[in-house]
Amino acid sequence: MNREIYQEPLVSRYTSRAMQELFSERFKFTQWRKCWVALAEAQHELGLGAVTAEMVAELKANIENIDFDVATAKEREIRHDVMAHVFAYGQCCPLAEPIIHLGATSQFVVCNTDLFVQKQALQLVKSALIQVIANLEKFCRTHRDLATLGYTHYQPAQPTTVGKRNTLYLQDLLMDLDYVESLEKQLKARGAKGTVGTQATFIELFNGDHEKVRKLDRLVAKKLGFDQVFAVTGQTYPRKLDMKTSETLAGIGESAHKFAVDLRLLSNLKVQEEPFASKQVGSSAMAYKRNPMRSERMTGLARKLMGLPVNFGATAANQWFERTLDDSAIRRMDMAQAFLLTDAVLKLYINITSDMVVYPKQIEKHLREELPFMATEKILMACVERGKSRQEMHEVIREHSVAAGFDVKMKGLTNNLLERLSADDRVPFETKELEELIGDYQQFTGRAGMQTSEYLDEHVVPVLEKYQGLLGNFDATISV
Repeated sequence: MNREIYQEPLVSRYTSRAMQELFSERFKFTQWRKCWVALAEAQHELGLGAVTAEMVAELKANIENIDFDVATAKEREIRHDVMAHVFAYGQCCPLAEPIIHLGATSQFVVCNTDLFVQKQALQLVKSALIQVIANLEKFCRTHRDLATLGYTHYQPAQPTTVGKRNTLYLQDLLMDLDYVESLEKQLKARGAKGTVGTQATFIELFNGDHEKVRKLDRLVAKKLGFDQVFAVTGQTYPRKLDMKTSETLAGIGESAHKFAVDLRLLSNLKVQEEPFASKQVGSSAMAYKRNPMRSERMTGLARKLMGLPVNFGATAANQWFERTLDDSAIRRMDMAQAFLLTDAVLKLYINITSDMVVYPKQIEKHLREELPFMATEKILMACVERGKSRQEMHEVIREHSVAAGFDVKMKGLTNNLLERLSADDRVPFETKELEELIGDYQQFTGRAGMQTSEYLDEHVVPVLEKYQGLLGNFDATISV
């Protein structure tokens, strides 16, 4: 690492090697050469006499033989990256040099390569998504029936279960997976379309044979690993696709952000935490601290990811007619960042969900503190059964609830609502009767446990079975 210049933290700290390699210079320029090979090979197979089998063989033999110094020096001279690499390729392919890039525009290699990279990157994203889903499925099943306080407005509400709460995160991720699968269907090759998408040069090369030009388009796409090709394009593939790609990835960021913020709140309540390494330092000053640093990092990275679609939308909206070049510089940064950020976020998501810690006793403490308030409706109904007026009892319970809440907040006392109610002659129950009436807090969780099992069995397990082959394929090691 060169410590004298700025280093991109997404590469130096946060992302997987596999994703880094996909957006590397080596991968890009190697793929450019594969595009040129696919074009030449297809032209030869369709009978274009200028392209011989020997030329194609020479191109194939030198795909990996890239002299980056030659290409860099040529680009400085001519100010054109594609033609610089045409020149460098020609230097090691003297026989094929005359037909490299024949009939093509720069976007033939740039667009087809970008689409191929995104196609591969999306597979890494999908693998990571499936792993997070698998981790959470296991966690939900383990804690299916563990009652915990539910919150609305971040105020204590009815109890739910730890498993049920985490099915909400799972549901978000399954929606993200649906969008990824939909996006995969939209990822097609640009193919061989020519300068402004009319295929005019290819029509000339094939002496007006429209059917051969159509075959060339589809054949090149197939050789590049695509089942489909965009039917029509301008100079580039439609930048609308970039916006949809960024929205799909940003959606994953939003799901992760929600989970991470919730876990940070749970960490503060001391009921659930992310993994904490045995020698991890929480604070340079406060030695006792167990900061949720992975969740905090995930929040920050997801926030950056969620902000990218606006750039892609503006770029797509500003492509004048067949194309303008203001898409180039920003896409060099943002497309790579969108996938790298998603990669970084999912690495953290996998890491955290692989070994989350739950504290049942602390959960029970919070439940016990709030349970009398939650049981007031049940107490009210029981009073009515003993002949009391519902309206009168509602006011009595309200008065004592407010007073008990005041004692908890202002005096630091424990919740004494049951004692207050039993001491009031208007309430037809003693303290022990009220405690028995309330019973176990588990009864207040409704169908949470069953909902969890039903959701996992009916919605999550089929997805995991479908993508069983992707599990374990993603490196989620956190370096720092």
